[in-house]
Amino acid sequence: MATTPAGTARVPYASRSSAQVAEFFAPQRTPSIALPAPEPFLRNLTVGVLEVFAGVREVDQLARWLTEDAYRKLVTRTNLATRARSARGVAAKRPVHTIMSVHESSPADGIVEAVVVVRGPARTRALAVRIEGMDGRWRATSLALL
Repeated sequence: MATTPAGTARVPYASRSSAQVAEFFAPQRTPSIALPAPEPFLRNLTVGVLEVFAGVREVDQLARWLTEDAYRKLVTRTNLATRARSARGVAAKRPVHTIMSVHESSPADGIVEAVVVVRGPARTRALAVRIEGMDGRWRATSLALL
């Protein structure tokens, strides 16, 4: 039978509350210093979101970059865009966009709020994004295509 080293005590699983277990396995906040620069992530996320709305990329490919709530909202908006394209009889085609600028601010440690300005063939748009450091990487918690 294995013994624990002197001075350490193992907490039996039965004495841990379900809240402690859930908190242990929940997404953990990551400070800004432990995260990569946010701008490349913002640029890649913007391109991905625009491709999803255009119908040339599956929304599932962005799931790892989004929180569950942001993912659900993106799926809903993508379904609406798909139905609108279908009603007009327009085929999905790869969008040609140029990222003009990325404006970011950090209201708190591990959180970045940004606006990515994108020029397309017909008009200029902006994607407002809030990203948070979770589990050692950036994840988008809110998206709004303006």
